[in-house]
Amino acid sequence: MAKMRKKSELPTKICQRCGLPFSWRRKWARDWEAVKYCSERCRKAGVSVAER
Repeated sequence: MAKMRKKSELPTKICQRCGLPFSWRRKWARDWEAVKYCSERCRKAGVSVAER
């Protein structure tokens, strides 16, 4: 069994839509490099922080 990590030890990214930081989630384990948004809401919203 894998060692448990504290949430503060998990990798983080900045959401391209809202600009807020978000942490790694187990469901993103296979494609963490491709994850760009913190939620479905941000993914569907469209306009990114860079475009504002």
